[in-house]
Amino acid sequence: MKKITLYFAVGAVATALSACMTTEKPVNATPSTDAREVVKVVKPEVTPTGDESGVITLEQIMSDPDWLGRQPENPGFSLDGQSLVYSRKQQGSPIKEVFAASLTNPTQATDVPYDKRHLYKFDEKAVSAGGDTTAIRAGDSIFVYTNNELRQLTRGGSALRGIHFMTDGRLMAQTANRVIAIDVNTGVREQLVSWKFEDKPEAVKAPKDYIAEQQIELIEYIKNKRDDRQLMYDENKKFTNANQAFAPESVYFNKKHRLVTANVSPAGNYAIVVTTEDKPWRNDTDIMPHYIQEDGRIASINARQRVADAEPENHEVWLVDLSTNQKHQLEFTALPGYNEDVLAEVKAENAKAKGETYQVNRLPREITLLESWYWSEPSVRWHQNGQQVALMLEAWDNKDRWIATVDFGNKKLVNQHRLHDDAWVNYRFNQFGWLHQSETLFYQSEHSGYSHLYLQQPGQAPVALTSGQYIVDNPVLTRDDKWLYFEANKKHPGIYEIYRVNLTTKQHETLTDLNGVTEYELSPDEQHLLLTHSKVTRPPELYLSNVNSNSAPVQVTNTVSEQYLSLPWTVPQVVAVESSHTTQPIYARVYLPENYKQGAPRKAVVFNHGAGYLQNAHLGWSGYFREYMFHSMLAQQGYVVLDMDYRASAGYGRDWRTAIYRQMGTPEVQDLQDGVDWLVENANVDRQRIGTYGGSYGGFLTFMSLFNEPDLFQAGAALRPVSDWAHYNTGYTANILNTPDVDPIAYERSSPIYFAEGLTKPLLINAPMVDDNVFFVDVVRLVQRLIELEKQDFETAIYPVEPHGFVQPSSWLDEYRRIYKLFETNL
Repeated sequence: MKKITLYFAVGAVATALSACMTTEKPVNATPSTDAREVVKVVKPEVTPTGDESGVITLEQIMSDPDWLGRQPENPGFSLDGQSLVYSRKQQGSPIKEVFAASLTNPTQATDVPYDKRHLYKFDEKAVSAGGDTTAIRAGDSIFVYTNNELRQLTRGGSALRGIHFMTDGRLMAQTANRVIAIDVNTGVREQLVSWKFEDKPEAVKAPKDYIAEQQIELIEYIKNKRDDRQLMYDENKKFTNANQAFAPESVYFNKKHRLVTANVSPAGNYAIVVTTEDKPWRNDTDIMPHYIQEDGRIASINARQRVADAEPENHEVWLVDLSTNQKHQLEFTALPGYNEDVLAEVKAENAKAKGETYQVNRLPREITLLESWYWSEPSVRWHQNGQQVALMLEAWDNKDRWIATVDFGNKKLVNQHRLHDDAWVNYRFNQFGWLHQSETLFYQSEHSGYSHLYLQQPGQAPVALTSGQYIVDNPVLTRDDKWLYFEANKKHPGIYEIYRVNLTTKQHETLTDLNGVTEYELSPDEQHLLLTHSKVTRPPELYLSNVNSNSAPVQVTNTVSEQYLSLPWTVPQVVAVESSHTTQPIYARVYLPENYKQGAPRKAVVFNHGAGYLQNAHLGWSGYFREYMFHSMLAQQGYVVLDMDYRASAGYGRDWRTAIYRQMGTPEVQDLQDGVDWLVENANVDRQRIGTYGGSYGGFLTFMSLFNEPDLFQAGAALRPVSDWAHYNTGYTANILNTPDVDPIAYERSSPIYFAEGLTKPLLINAPMVDDNVFFVDVVRLVQRLIELEKQDFETAIYPVEPHGFVQPSSWLDEYRRIYKLFETNL
């Protein structure tokens, strides 16, 4: 699974800007598997090459980001594997062009014409077991590529999704309520399985009451008609089952359910069908008004459900024998912990607060196929031989995740790996699958405290392929089962390089040494890596490397604008701030003005990144690129700026992430206190001249800091902030705080609206009104609370056309002018 950086804070996902240039000297960091052993300060060597006398202005940095250079996006490879491919936005336009360059001459990219784009950018790709045939889905068509020849298999018609090759060479795909197989040579289609959510047709039904029963017994005419219907039904079924002119009968499921997924074995012998109760995802009150419309009216936009309204979800997993069309439910009783009352202590604490007593409940838990808001990969994985299948399941309370196989003979699940977390299982590190040549599983797990890779033969103990205090992500298995490629922050928490591990020897090879943030795509021939690399001061660029060569990667793109390079950006250092509450340091970016140790103590700003679970104190280009430029502007004017990866942040392991369980806003503010102390002791900062700001989760932390530690900061700006977690979404919030009906203590302990009386310092609240992530009502309710508390020193700015992540440059500029004015006025 591709690593994603969360930009929009609490739960929304945005693509990370993560990569760039290699002309810099290595970062001065000591390679280590222990995050606590790294040097205290990491200072990037390269600085922008522009005019050091230039002045950084808000008008420039908040303008349309095209001026930065329009970096490459969505890198990959062409259908034939001979070209690298990427997209790039047109100047001043939302249109994105597609570029391709041969692997032998990667720097000479050309624009791909419209009529050839399907050969370079496609929606799905499948490769046959032997690797000799490739199929792609592009637009509304399927193409097959073999022996250097491309053939179009379909064009238009019913949409096909989920293409895979079968063991007999046919191509399998889902369309509407069925899975079909297509002969890639003749185009002949065969329906493998179909499903319906309705009562199965019956020739005769059992009498519904006493009168109907007597009617059938007493009236021979009625009895004969029933017998004839049954006879004709049975005869027709025999005929259609035996005759090739008819597709197999549909499999019928509960009419109150809906499909979650249907997956057919490559051998065509079995299917896994997962269903769940068909419940509405929202109710009529889940709406968001949009005031600025073309017709001058107000639009009522459907919005998501709140976690306070969430109801438990449970899936049913069915094994369908395609030779008989019979279905068998695979019960969850084989999963260890399926009926544990994992929230017993939480429920007892909340019951005690009400003067009640809680009795332990051993009823089965709600269990689902892994369907996290973050997880987009298939959670049902067939071995390519079609004789084994693995499912990734999770408890709805997200305290457990299981990998289970299926015993086809006994029609039951067999647990292979249980991952339990008293807080919550990470929704990010869940890649798994089968080796190609053996019935062995590989998977990610965080059970050691960090995301690592494991091999496991069913029924045997797992074998660790990686270990240590670092994060492993984006594993890719080679076709010969020799290597697993991966990204990891081995040598420093803020540096991500590419590695591979030999599955036989378990030895690691380091494939890049670029000292920044690097991601990769493995070429179809598995001989090249297309790298996306960035530095702190340089946006992402593409590089091409040969996996079997020690030569340096070749830089493919160079898109950074001269205008950007001409400005004197501040290069932040990455420092390890000593923590008062943990043995691990708190990594942070610090922006230092020139001669900061000289003269009177400085004013400072502490920036709180969004998402909670996001890493920003790394050595690559930040998704918060506007904030990076704003911080450079502040440093140019004499401010010191600190940007901390407080507890809850990504990149530092399970315990760092789960420190906020049931107490959001407490560990993070403790870390901010340590950050303020560090600024005073190490950066010549005046403790009485420090402000703070952040968006979404960062806005939430601004609230919690000003409300609960009013002496910590002298002013704060909360942007698109969460004020009450009961109004946020289920997928994110229920993991950390459980649900409000189960754990109201956690919500009242973690929601700023309950602490608003603590506000004593100037507060700016900036709120987009078309925010379908953190609803505008979060600000509305908090403002009303502040009014009722007779608070005076707060100001609210609204943005009528903006979603959670602002789009209009005018909105960005207005927002940051207000933030800047807040700091200039109060610090």
